[in-house]
Amino acid sequence: MSVKSSSIDWALLLKRQEAAFAATGAPSRDPEREQALLEERARLLRQRPGGGTHATGIHCLEFLLSGERYAIELPYVAATLPLTDFTPLFCAPPFVLGVTNLRGRIISIVDLRRFFELPALGLSDLNRVIVVSGDEMEFGVLADRIVGTTSVPAGDFLPTPDTFTGPREEFVAGVTADRLALLDMGRILADPRMVVHEEVG
Repeated sequence: MSVKSSSIDWALLLKRQEAAFAATGAPSRDPEREQALLEERARLLRQRPGGGTHATGIHCLEFLLSGERYAIELPYVAATLPLTDFTPLFCAPPFVLGVTNLRGRIISIVDLRRFFELPALGLSDLNRVIVVSGDEMEFGVLADRIVGTTSVPAGDFLPTPDTFTGPREEFVAGVTADRLALLDMGRILADPRMVVHEEVG
């Protein structure tokens, strides 16, 4: 059996490749520049359309309590609803505002202003209920006003400052330089004080 010689002209192919690289302005054998280009492409792919960094951002719902800015991570937020109809519970702790009906489910509404011992403002049409849920607990959090959703780089949250005294010191995960306080909602949901066992005799 005869062996056919290769019909590929390797010298011509290499020459064409060199010409193609030269035409695009990219050097064919510059490992440092190629690495820099790859790193720049990776950085652009990580960026979100709004300019933030998706991989390290914490997506949360920002709201106001007694004039201060707080945030809850979005995975804990099940729904938001206006504070239109609720029933007070007379045997519950003062921080339990009452109960409301959420699509057939009765949930309690917690007033974190009272739980954190903050000045309590009166109720208005701006008040909203943020329904939060964990593995075994679900309740509504009263908000003076919902600001909206936001994404904050995780590195922007600093340790809780000394000005955050009282019960909230225990439940704030971090505070940004412009005083947005991220609540440790997992800890709040698991706190035994959120479980009310009162019986009317």
